[in-house]
Amino acid sequence: MVRIPRRKRGHSPLGRLFRWGIAAVAVAALLTIYILWWSPGPKPGPHAIVIAEGSTVASVAEQLDKQGAIPGNARTFRAMAKLFGSSDPIQAGEFQIPKGMSAASILDLLQHGKPLQRLITVTEGMPSIIVAEKLAANPYLIGPLPQIAEGSLLPDSYSYDRGDTRSQVVDRMKQAMVKTLGQLWPKRTGRCPLETKEDAITLASIVEKETGKPAERRTVAGVYCNRLRIGMKLDADPTVIYPITKGKPLGRRINRSELRSDDPYNTYTHAGLPPGPIANPAKASIAAVLDPAETKALYFVADGTGGHVFADTLEEQAANVKRWYAIRRARGQM
Repeated sequence: MVRIPRRKRGHSPLGRLFRWGIAAVAVAALLTIYILWWSPGPKPGPHAIVIAEGSTVASVAEQLDKQGAIPGNARTFRAMAKLFGSSDPIQAGEFQIPKGMSAASILDLLQHGKPLQRLITVTEGMPSIIVAEKLAANPYLIGPLPQIAEGSLLPDSYSYDRGDTRSQVVDRMKQAMVKTLGQLWPKRTGRCPLETKEDAITLASIVEKETGKPAERRTVAGVYCNRLRIGMKLDADPTVIYPITKGKPLGRRINRSELRSDDPYNTYTHAGLPPGPIANPAKASIAAVLDPAETKALYFVADGTGGHVFADTLEEQAANVKRWYAIRRARGQM
């Protein structure tokens, strides 16, 4: 009996075609998963997303879909997140999504990354008019700008979120000043004749404008406190400039007519403190006027290095001024 050989199972053309089909489907599925979850995102550049408190993967998926930040759509993002992502909660805040970030990395960023921190800085001695301009020009803050009294803000860097109101930011700056002054005022030594906290802020603002060297603050404060004690005029140039520019740089020398003006801020023509602060003084300047250096000095003048030289008598001051003028002449400034 002649036996006809049987074809081995699985080696038929139909079987091979079936296996190839299964493999092709698997490869296509893996490629689709890669494209939807791990491949670079479609957004052409870095962009921000603001996540509200209580947001879920579903609501975030809708936001990302509307921004065009993910391959596929919100539904595929939710599916991929459920299959391959963490179950950790979504954080609230503003996040910066880099160019080309994958959907998987975006989810990880929103769950475990650090929200974007925005800062606005009030530098030491910055007048309120400049603070107001910065706040008004900030594109991430909303709402009207409140009135900002001179000397009411503590110089520092303040964090804020996109969508905060300008009033909220100003209130934080004011509260910081109230807190700082409340801490320092009880520690005053009594060496300076300051009757109120407002007086302290006013004198501190003058000290702030008079010296850029931290080591000089207490000595400059000591000079002014000595003058206040004996009823001598403060003769502070920054107080003359303030009513002209509201604290902005003058950009030129003070005119003689301005030094002789009867403006109440002019401490060359009016004894005592001016009507109010001329800037927002730093904590160190407030501390300096509440604890001034023990000095007999009544005068000071620039020394050509960014600092000052101090004098107890008018004769010493005249000699120091003469040296300062010689320095200026040598520099071609006179």
